[in-house]
Amino acid sequence: MVDAITLEIEKRKEYLPKNSIINTIYFGGGTPSLLSTKQLEQILVAISNHFILDLEELTIETNPDDLKKEKLKELRSIGIDRLSIGIQSFDAHILKYYNRAHNAEESLQAIDLAKNAGFEKLSIDLIYGFPSESHQLWEKDLAIAIEQDPGHISSYCLTVEPKTALGNWAEKGKFKPASEDFAADQFEMLQESMEKANYIQYEISNFGKSDQFAIHNKNYWLNIPYLGIGPSAHSYDGKERGFNIANNSKYINALKTESIPFTVEPMSSEDLVNEYILTSLRTIWGTDIEFLKNRLGDSYLTDKANLLSQLQSELLLEIKGNHFLLTKKGKLLADSIAASLFI
Repeated sequence: MVDAITLEIEKRKEYLPKNSIINTIYFGGGTPSLLSTKQLEQILVAISNHFILDLEELTIETNPDDLKKEKLKELRSIGIDRLSIGIQSFDAHILKYYNRAHNAEESLQAIDLAKNAGFEKLSIDLIYGFPSESHQLWEKDLAIAIEQDPGHISSYCLTVEPKTALGNWAEKGKFKPASEDFAADQFEMLQESMEKANYIQYEISNFGKSDQFAIHNKNYWLNIPYLGIGPSAHSYDGKERGFNIANNSKYINALKTESIPFTVEPMSSEDLVNEYILTSLRTIWGTDIEFLKNRLGDSYLTDKANLLSQLQSELLLEIKGNHFLLTKKGKLLADSIAASLFI
């Protein structure tokens, strides 16, 4: 797999716009921390051989149970400076439902070990919306997370996907997902708790201290081109998107036969603008009105005038300077508001 990944890096060195400078690398999408330091280094060497690097951030996703003292030391030695730790919850009962291998004690220990190893940039993932009689479990998770002071917290609503353990249980009536209202209440609790702890909601699901925003995450939302390597990886060159085949063996075999297992998703000019609205509106920086004018002309604002007025009167959207920004209330309806602004 690592050999195939390094081969794909070489084959796709021309994918990004000419003279692109790589300032972030992110090992994610699965459990990359299972790779040895030597294997991670092999991938980094391949990247440095074929791309211009000026790294500001080098991240790896990890599970709490993977983070031992020696492993952390090795990760630091190859330049990794941000850890994204998949904690999900500090509650033993919930972790069993999520089929996680770690327990709450290992999560706390992992954060402590990472700090002691010199990692100053930590992100932890939490999931809200687990069905319960009250919000007590979520309140406890938030309190523990804030007490750990990682600097960055990503939090996503629980979704029950088909063909997963939770999906199968839901089909059999053994698990009943929480209502939308219950999840929305927990999202508002998340916002309030993060604000009190001086975390800034710089994107719908991402909260960071002022100097701890995840640069790689931020770049996605700011529409910056990126190259994804490996099975299931997605890429965007500024004009169109595409994705790699998901099957591991098919991915490896394709590269052995000198082909790149990549499928292009053509995007019209309308698609590109709509995607920009969708992603930019989720952020603290908002949607640039001048960008829309340059792409669509003044008629866009004229056509959307009534809608914009309605969104503002309902306190869902505000216009600051030259940008559309979601209000705190509007962030609950981010996708539907974005869709209403599409062309």
